[in-house]
Amino acid sequence: MYPGKHAFEKADQPCFIMAGSGEVVTYGEYEARTNRLAHLLRDCGLGHRDHYAIFMENNARYCEACGAGSRAGLYYTCINSYLTADEVAFIVNDSDSRVLITSAARREVALAALEQCPQVVKVLVVDGGDGGDGRVADFAAATAAYPSTPIADEWLGTAMLYSSGTTGRPKGIVRPLPDQPPSEPLLLYQFLTQLWQYREGMVYLSPAPLYHSAPNAAVSLTIRQGGTSIIMEKFDPEQYLALVERYGITHTQLVPTMFSRMLKLPDAVRTKYDVSSLEYTVHAAAPCPVQVKQAMIDWWGPIIHEYYGATEGLGFAYCSAEEWLAHPGTVGKVMLGELHVLDDAMQPVPTGQPGTLWFKTATPFEYYNDPEKTAESRSPDGTMSTVNDIGYVDEDGYLYLTDRKTFMIISGGVNIYPQECENLLITHPKVADAAVFGVPNEDLGEEVKAVVQVMPGETPGSDLEQELIAFCREHLSRIKCPRSVDFEDELPRLPTGKLYKRLLRDRYWGEKNSRIV
Repeated sequence: MYPGKHAFEKADQPCFIMAGSGEVVTYGEYEARTNRLAHLLRDCGLGHRDHYAIFMENNARYCEACGAGSRAGLYYTCINSYLTADEVAFIVNDSDSRVLITSAARREVALAALEQCPQVVKVLVVDGGDGGDGRVADFAAATAAYPSTPIADEWLGTAMLYSSGTTGRPKGIVRPLPDQPPSEPLLLYQFLTQLWQYREGMVYLSPAPLYHSAPNAAVSLTIRQGGTSIIMEKFDPEQYLALVERYGITHTQLVPTMFSRMLKLPDAVRTKYDVSSLEYTVHAAAPCPVQVKQAMIDWWGPIIHEYYGATEGLGFAYCSAEEWLAHPGTVGKVMLGELHVLDDAMQPVPTGQPGTLWFKTATPFEYYNDPEKTAESRSPDGTMSTVNDIGYVDEDGYLYLTDRKTFMIISGGVNIYPQECENLLITHPKVADAAVFGVPNEDLGEEVKAVVQVMPGETPGSDLEQELIAFCREHLSRIKCPRSVDFEDELPRLPTGKLYKRLLRDRYWGEKNSRIV
């Protein structure tokens, strides 16, 4: 998040605006703030390639918390703001972070985590004041004591993010950090800037948490281009549409659940906002049901593009709106990395047949401080890596995702990938969200279970359960359909759009063994 020349040429232009509060931070203010924090981090003993962590919700200090590391040659780890104290402590310790930046809203959890983090020398609390542990200080007061000019030894820094932990304990994903000035972005960011058609003067709407890799990168690239970011503190479908109209949004990035929630607004609400300023919309992070994406293109036009890529950066596939319309359901063609679709014996599968996706890695990575997990992600010869996604490639070279291997259901010896059923259920007018996974069955080993969050005003119960099962059987083969449906007030979906399915599944399995990890 390095402002470069824009800090001086556009000193009075908004760098970003907080959508809820309306707080504006100009490029000149952002430059001064990131410099002050960079000085403080150096004063705390953090040198080139050292680590610090950020644990807070979207707020007006989040960008500078990242920006200081980007210009001080540091790795900064953005932590999911919904984690518990033990989970936060694990990541802070595992990442070797020596400074923790948090907020008044997350202060209690952060200070509880701090009790397990003896290596942390300073905790900065946004709007949180001093008090408690002697290491704790108010963010604004602490940084105000330092110069607003750059540190003498600037280097390019970058994020070291952790996997979301939806299938196990989170892992730090670290990439080599070259010796170059912050004015020179990483090659991957240069590639994304061109692909996503970012330009000077753009207005970007960020509806997702900044602790996640995609929105963090998108805001960072907007700053490098001299655009203005509108940062939502929390996604709300109608507020999102109102912001597009109010600020003349040109670029944005969403996840499929956001599409679904906007599509389920009453027609009078959806159509009252002008979204014609949108030039380029991109989505990723989770599979998008075909019906949902088609409805969005019908609404916004062919400006909705898609990419597929793990945080690890193994490979990268991209699909324009035009390509998707010709190949519905695809996530595109591979642009970075060399893809191999292999069976369990590490042999290539025929065209059109699902297998595990392996990449000759586009960008080198390791799991920080975890050589065992790094080795597990590699092929036996060490030339390829995987995050255990399942998919296939069609005759035209387009990639389609089937599911995560870790959530495959094995029922009576048949492999069932639940994503197809999830994608169908979410299109039902009475369903707000859905999860499908395997649960124990003494005869078959596993059977298909659906857990559903209903739309406001709908009544969960046996009648709706039978309606949803019948709906699935109209569109899918019987073996892919749930045998039963349970209902939850809200599914544990991360704000990034990923479904925390393991939390649901574990309730049914307890101590039982399963092929699902």
